[in-house]
Amino acid sequence: MQFKISKELILEIEELIESKNDQQLEVLLNDMHHADIAEILDELDFDEATYIFKVLDSEKTAEILLELEDDLRENILSRLSPKEIAEELDELDTDDAADIIGELSTEIKNEVISELNDVEHAKDIVDLLRYDEDTAGGLMGKELVSVNENWNVLTCVKEMRIQAENISRVHSIYVVDDENRLKGRLSLKDLLTTSTKTPISEVYIPKVDYVRVDTEDVEVARIMQKYDLEAIPVVDELGRLVGRITIDDIVDVIKDEADKDYQLAAGISQDVEADDSILELTKARLPWLVLALLGGFISVKMLGLFEGAMLEHGELFFFTPLIAAMAGNVGVQSSAIIVQGLANNTISGSLWNRLVKEVSLSLLNGVILATILFAGSHFLLDVDINLGITVTVSLISVIVIASLIGTFIPLLLNRFGIDPALATGPFITTSNDICGILIYFSIAKLILGF
Repeated sequence: MQFKISKELILEIEELIESKNDQQLEVLLNDMHHADIAEILDELDFDEATYIFKVLDSEKTAEILLELEDDLRENILSRLSPKEIAEELDELDTDDAADIIGELSTEIKNEVISELNDVEHAKDIVDLLRYDEDTAGGLMGKELVSVNENWNVLTCVKEMRIQAENISRVHSIYVVDDENRLKGRLSLKDLLTTSTKTPISEVYIPKVDYVRVDTEDVEVARIMQKYDLEAIPVVDELGRLVGRITIDDIVDVIKDEADKDYQLAAGISQDVEADDSILELTKARLPWLVLALLGGFISVKMLGLFEGAMLEHGELFFFTPLIAAMAGNVGVQSSAIIVQGLANNTISGSLWNRLVKEVSLSLLNGVILATILFAGSHFLLDVDINLGITVTVSLISVIVIASLIGTFIPLLLNRFGIDPALATGPFITTSNDICGILIYFSIAKLILGF
């Protein structure tokens, strides 16, 4: 059954903390999953959360630490001594430990590293800290099992047992040469069904997917997603095996990228959370709201240019919101499909072919929608036939132009290294609103002759 926090549970925990009943608190929390405990800590104040951290053993709290929201983790770490933080990190894989150390100040970081008990563990963490967090090097962990191509099966099994003692889960067995260069991977089935005297060089699979330390995290995610990989090895510039990335790290990358794209599409320019301060939320939202406001001013100014037309044909005004809304909606639809294709690397063919396809699609949609609009305006609203023609021709034109803008802008942004998700937000909506109004009244001027 899925865990749910209740007011009674929070109250019970707070009472145990207040009475300093550590034994009962341990009994209550030890059987819970670390992700559930992290959810509970989010409901408590910082002092209470820190108290629980000091009551539970470090093996449990180390896993909890990874599940906490950034702000809560930062506050709890600030209440722990460097020695206490080091005890937590000793229980974590190198990649997770490096992520947490990377959040600390330089002074505290050095103190924590000096307090780590396992020297090899500390060296691996320090090695990982030199990589950019948005690259394969920043994502990878050092925990892996590798065997030499010159060993036989018996030696391989013995060495694997030794290496596996310090690894919580063996995802793959990698084969390297004497220089630690990645040569391939080893199938567990082949290992179990082969004579113990057989050289590994005759058994291993030379084909293996891998990434380099400087590969961007989103590219790593794309490769692992495409080939359904649980883990992928990481090599340095010389092709030497230096680490591995597991699917749990990639899930976080995919989630973070999706959150960022969603916020950009909603007109939020910075990575923010609902619990952030009013000032931070304002800084993230205000730039695009200002852009929308400027777009609104341009729309108002443009309407002013056609003031005479609206005085002569006042009914034009009533269809203005419809035209603007359709322009914005079509543009967002087109750009969303392109952005998704760019993210998944599924867009193929030339730009010309893509534009031709988009024009054909928009023409078909435009004709269908214009037919519905013409029939509705004529029979339900008793609109003059010339005005009906004006609105329907405008609608088709607006849909075609908006779809082209929605297709072209994300491709253009991507070519210049700008996140194309930007094109699914207020930027595309505002630009299409303005274009829609301009097209509408220009066509009205031609047909109605004002």
